[in-house]
Amino acid sequence: MGIGLIEEHEELAATVRRFTARHVPRTVVRAAVADEGVRESRPAFWPELAEQGLLGLHLPEKYGGQGFSVLELAVAVEEMGRALAPGPYVPTVLASAVVAAADAPRAHEELLGGLAQGARTGAVCLAAGLTGRRDGGTLVVGGVAGPVPGGLPADVLVVPVAVDGGAEEWVVLYRRELGEGIEAMDGVDAVRGMARVAPRGVVVPEHRVLTGLTRSGVLALAAVILGAEACGVAGWAVDAAASYARCREQFGRPIGQFQGVKHKCARMLIELEKARAAVWDAAQAVTGGDQVPYATGVAAVVAPDAAVACAEDCIQVHGGIGYTFEHDAHLYYRRALTLRAVLGRAAGWRASIAGLALAGTTRDREPDLPPEAEPLRQEIRARVAELAALEERERVAELAAGGWVQPHLPRPWGRAASPLEQVVIHQELRAAALQGPRLGIGAWVVPSLAAYGTPEQQERFLPATLRGEIVWCQLFSEPGAGSDLAGLRTRAERAEGVVGRGHGGGTGGVAGRGYGGGAQTGWRVSGQKIWTSLAQYAQWGICVARTDPDAPKREGITYFLIDMASPGVEVRPLRDLTGEEVFNEVFLDEVFVPDSLVVGPVNAGWQVARVTLTAERVNLSTGWQLGADVPRLLELVGELGLAEDPVVRDGVGGLVADAHVFALLGLRATLKRLSGVDAGATANVSKLVGMEHGQRVTEYGFGLLDAEGALTGRGGARAEWARLLLASRAMTIGGGTTEVNLNVIAERLLGLPRDPEPGR
Repeated sequence: MGIGLIEEHEELAATVRRFTARHVPRTVVRAAVADEGVRESRPAFWPELAEQGLLGLHLPEKYGGQGFSVLELAVAVEEMGRALAPGPYVPTVLASAVVAAADAPRAHEELLGGLAQGARTGAVCLAAGLTGRRDGGTLVVGGVAGPVPGGLPADVLVVPVAVDGGAEEWVVLYRRELGEGIEAMDGVDAVRGMARVAPRGVVVPEHRVLTGLTRSGVLALAAVILGAEACGVAGWAVDAAASYARCREQFGRPIGQFQGVKHKCARMLIELEKARAAVWDAAQAVTGGDQVPYATGVAAVVAPDAAVACAEDCIQVHGGIGYTFEHDAHLYYRRALTLRAVLGRAAGWRASIAGLALAGTTRDREPDLPPEAEPLRQEIRARVAELAALEERERVAELAAGGWVQPHLPRPWGRAASPLEQVVIHQELRAAALQGPRLGIGAWVVPSLAAYGTPEQQERFLPATLRGEIVWCQLFSEPGAGSDLAGLRTRAERAEGVVGRGHGGGTGGVAGRGYGGGAQTGWRVSGQKIWTSLAQYAQWGICVARTDPDAPKREGITYFLIDMASPGVEVRPLRDLTGEEVFNEVFLDEVFVPDSLVVGPVNAGWQVARVTLTAERVNLSTGWQLGADVPRLLELVGELGLAEDPVVRDGVGGLVADAHVFALLGLRATLKRLSGVDAGATANVSKLVGMEHGQRVTEYGFGLLDAEGALTGRGGARAEWARLLLASRAMTIGGGTTEVNLNVIAERLLGLPRDPEPGR
């Protein structure tokens, strides 16, 4: 999926991709590389571009456009960028977008129709250097400026002019007015040419002065349109690298099976998804006129860098062949470098974003919901108001009983809520400042019990868990089976045991119900678990153990519920590097577990555990934070008096952009679910991006303390940030290490081959 998410955008992207498959084969691209004359002229497919409406997607219908927005244009530009289409397509649509944004009706009438219908080509100069002086009702323009992408074949050039030594104004020059005042420049891009503009006293009538345009407004459009092309470049690089990694063999196996290559490709995909999210948001900001500098600044920081990084890594994955002139990888690398250069220094964009963030600007996005959400909202809002009026204990009970705690679950434990209803419930609970009970690890347990538990297990455990009355722990990881959970060695053997009344670990009687006394058939569980959070406080644990040692690795495993007060359970707290005791070792010595506490079929516990692990990963991708966040970092910058330091602004701006993109990834995943697209695999991307971002923020904030970072003190910023930094090291380990998540992303989303089984 590309920049666009809705069905119409997917159809548009598919249409453009079919167009480029027909009209922009490799021979066409290579012809532009080999011949400057081809490169600096309209391509043969130019009339078809106009015929399909691709030149005027974003322009009003009265000028021959399609009447859509810059977002639809970005969707098309991404696909044209993926094809590395030669010719002035991107320069022309950027020029028409800039003209259309001006308050210049006569210029609209004179220019937009020709640009939309392919009769004229255009280009935009973002570089300064031209000057102008007023002469009655005209503007006389001179000077030299460049480079201008696609400037040589352009019929219409939009340029900035410093008028009478003062304010900058944007004007339209016709190619025919320039005469010899435009010349080709040697450019890095081998498919699209560069030009220098040197008007010599060109007289520009007043109606071609684009009133209302500012540099920031033009750069905002450039950030979206050139950022969309950067996404196309990055998308091609990801696909090309993954395809090559799947088929290229070395040492007797595909190179995509080597983790170094696999992880590089996964990182490429992550950067691509971040770029798409940033450009998608920026396009909507430009269309709606909402916080445009913030959103487009993020796109200008993220998208060009993603294109460059992906193109570089694509060359690396291909090895020697990727470094040759004959391979297309360098053409995409050249385009990526050019886009980044034309948009200007990323440091300037980062400083701008930092300034906005330090001044209190944020851009909180909510999903756009369909009309059918409104009656649903009114119904939910009324019920939430009733819940808000209750006393706290009664409210918690009603939230659990009404399915509000995990509304996606089937009734009666949830509300069997559609993705749309889930979003509305979340919004209304937040608006009413209502928080459900803190479930902790219970939030990971509930989906497995709802899916695989017996009616007796569900009745016994789910209501109390959803009320937050049971503290759970997860007995999964072992000293020799952490990320490789299926390699666990804890054994469960058939046995009989005696279970007495009241056995249940003090959960207010809820967990003790249903036992009865006397002998029961069940299992004796023995083994060692480790990294078990909160086991010293937990009343119940979920445990996976091997019940058939002869079965294949992911078979012969069973999922148990273990009473942590059972004989044979020993918990030994582990101090982590902060000095706190959160994790534990848990030793299970012939712990008896009755058959009534087996969840799902015997020997089929891996399927049950996967539900738990998925819930864990989704939970960690949205709400687990051991380090600092950007708001806390901004406070620290203010407290230390560093808000005007340019080096600090550069660092802060990059982190603000990352934080915004992380939030956008979550929003886009929500919108995918609303449209019926499975977004499950994106939880791995969000988890990885979020955890690494949290570490970077914390490390950066700690670094600002200077020598005080060597101290802990008692209270104050230095103590807090030292603790946060130490704690943040767990973020890329818990819930699946970064390296394992990269494997999952590469294998599930890019189709790279799985790691070979040991011994094969």
